[in-house]
Amino acid sequence: MLAKRVDALPHEAGWIFEPKWDGFRTLIFRDGDELFIQSRDAKPLDRYFPELAAPLKAQLPARCVLDGEIVIARGETLDFEALQLRLHPAASRAKLLSEQIPASVVFFDLLCEGARDLRDAPFRERRAALTSLLGKAAAPLHVTPATEDLATAEDWFKRFEGAGLDGVMAKQATSVYEPNKRTMLKVKHERDCDCVVAGFRWHKDSEKTAVGSLLLGLHDEAGALQHVGVVASFTAEKRRALVEFLAPYREAALEGHPWRGWAEWDQGQATQRRPGATSRWSQGKDLSWEPLRPELVVEVAYDHMQGGRFRHTAQFRRWRPDKAPRDCDFAQLEVVPPHELAAIFAVGR
Repeated sequence: MLAKRVDALPHEAGWIFEPKWDGFRTLIFRDGDELFIQSRDAKPLDRYFPELAAPLKAQLPARCVLDGEIVIARGETLDFEALQLRLHPAASRAKLLSEQIPASVVFFDLLCEGARDLRDAPFRERRAALTSLLGKAAAPLHVTPATEDLATAEDWFKRFEGAGLDGVMAKQATSVYEPNKRTMLKVKHERDCDCVVAGFRWHKDSEKTAVGSLLLGLHDEAGALQHVGVVASFTAEKRRALVEFLAPYREAALEGHPWRGWAEWDQGQATQRRPGATSRWSQGKDLSWEPLRPELVVEVAYDHMQGGRFRHTAQFRRWRPDKAPRDCDFAQLEVVPPHELAAIFAVGR
């Protein structure tokens, strides 16, 4: 179940608010001795978080499915970078990190208990069942706080940012659980977006020893990957390191690449946004680009969208190895309609 970005918490009655946790979204399945921890893109996470198996089996019902977030809390804040370190291919390294920086799970929904499928039950009912089961659970298992009081939620939004939380979630008390639909709302402290990295440009005068910018894409409603801008806020050291980091994704990158045709089209024939297209603003700049297999996902910060693209260069936040490229779409963006313009042109429309 997904969330839509909005710029303010809803003021109407009937909403339940929760802190927005900054971690790895997870579904956890248990059936007797069988336990499966699944990432948002349906990949297994069990091997990366072996320390969670024992407490989950000890405290969860014998048969259940829960929705939550895997987080790492260090001191008084959440540490997403430490969480990313846990996705290591070596089992020995994963075990060592599980002892050095153990993870926790924060649950916020109960989808199944025993033989009962709760997805069609109202969220208020699912929330009550969750707190009844795990309200007194011991660490590292937790149930997220929730409130129906708007003033409390707004206070959370102001105060929780310093603890590393993303913002506040809003869920309708009567809503059912709808997978792959953006029926929840999220209010975050800054505009950010998860994008597919489908190419890059060399840094000027680097003689191909440093990356200048990463080319970003989002999927439209038809599933096509559209170029939406670039991210270029890197230090000189990071630009050089990106050359080696991106090297594996350059192999056979044009085979089936969604932007392959752009390199072959004449500028006068192109009708779509192209990462290599010149414009009256480029003033002779080299806009040639190197394709990458569209498998990397990056979180970027941006100020606003204009004409389906970032108005200015986006700012790098972090890599998102926990998110599938197909989930990077325009629906996640915050869209703020210009009310003044709507009023001015209302008659003409």
